[in-house]
Amino acid sequence: MKDVIDASLEVPVLVDFYSARSAPSKTFGATLEAAVAAARGRVRLVRINIDTARQLAAQLRIQSLPSVFAFWQGKPADGFQGILGPAELKKFVDQMADLAGPVDNGLADAVDAAEAMLAEGAFADAIETFAAILEEEPLNATAYGGLIRAQLASGDIDMAQSLADAAPATLAKAKEIEAARALIALARQAATAGPEADLRAALAQDPKNPQHMFDLSTALHAAGKIEEAVALLLDLFGQNRDWNEGAAKTQLFIIFGALKPQDPIVLQGRRRLSSMIFA
Repeated sequence: MKDVIDASLEVPVLVDFYSARSAPSKTFGATLEAAVAAARGRVRLVRINIDTARQLAAQLRIQSLPSVFAFWQGKPADGFQGILGPAELKKFVDQMADLAGPVDNGLADAVDAAEAMLAEGAFADAIETFAAILEEEPLNATAYGGLIRAQLASGDIDMAQSLADAAPATLAKAKEIEAARALIALARQAATAGPEADLRAALAQDPKNPQHMFDLSTALHAAGKIEEAVALLLDLFGQNRDWNEGAAKTQLFIIFGALKPQDPIVLQGRRRLSSMIFA
């Protein structure tokens, strides 16, 4: 009643019935979560495992998985059974989100303004603006990720970590939150990175030392030399991919996750990494 019926009085709610024993329904759940996150709070998602809610599943006559029901204003609005393709799923989520009315472009403009403040170094103003947006739209993934990044940019790593850890379940796997988490991990590494000049000198004396290569890449990233850091990690992976339990590959994925997917550094880096993995 609270999470679905009552909540649907304010925003459309999608209920995903799945089984932990059904791999397809579990996999589709992640896709559905991403589609809902992309709606930026205009629709919510509740997931129910029928393995632990058999009586409810029987009452609703759930016969195939996944089964998704949409509720609006306390009543069923639509639904589907089985797996939808990405385009069909986006269309369904958008249609359900539109039940609550058209998108408020004012919040989108506010997000853009907050991003501009962050880029200009006005961290306090960015934090205040992102927080105000979240008061209006608590599940706005862009604003939530922006708030984390703004706290991080202001130097408050612990607050940024707390916000990331406290992200609502429907936002936890959103790309904006994952990117912010990656930035936090890199910031913590940067705090312990040694002086770049000293690390370059150490690597020059022992060019194949994997620890020196890894440490220098960390210092380079902390200094904003991301492309050079990625190149060095790729060299390390090519030299010894299994060093320190695959640390080079793990670090590359963290860096890629902190950047936009279409960033040239990401595209070129992933291409080179793939060529080495499948060579």
